[in-house]
Amino acid sequence: MTEMIHVHDKCFVPYLSAERIIEKVKVLAAQINTEYKGRRPLFISILNGSFMFSSDLFKLITIEAEICFIKLASYKGTRSSGQVITAIGLDTDLKGRDIIVLEDIIDTGKTITQFLPQVYNQQPSSLKIAVLLHKPAATVYPVKIDYTCFTIPDKFVVGYGLDYNGLGRNLAQLYQVKEDLLLEK
Repeated sequence: MTEMIHVHDKCFVPYLSAERIIEKVKVLAAQINTEYKGRRPLFISILNGSFMFSSDLFKLITIEAEICFIKLASYKGTRSSGQVITAIGLDTDLKGRDIIVLEDIIDTGKTITQFLPQVYNQQPSSLKIAVLLHKPAATVYPVKIDYTCFTIPDKFVVGYGLDYNGLGRNLAQLYQVKEDLLLEK
């Protein structure tokens, strides 16, 4: 892993290496390939944060599968804003489909909790949630997560698709905020 990085006014330290992330994604893909053999699930990737996770996972899916994207947002800076905004809506028919929602991170649970009724209203035959990161200590809205790659403490992370005010998504690994090293402006 590389050393500490700076994004806007914050310092971040290496947290999860790209290799470790990919190992977990491979395990998850193998599990989904086994559980959904003979079926054709539809993956719903929640943008922007899950694009790397979704891409890496989907490349490892060996069964017939489809993927679509929806854009939901609730973050401003390092905290959830409390408001969930739908920027790109769901335009695929879900009735009778096996659905796997792909999310980068579930912390408070508000974003996914507000999105799920849209999915349930379309009467899928099954619905599962796969998440790269889960912060149980931050969870306010209980969510049944079916697949979790990593459970992490309630600290802000960037990289592997997750950003801090637009920057950091392009990093191949995850970095955790080092709160005592805020940069001077």
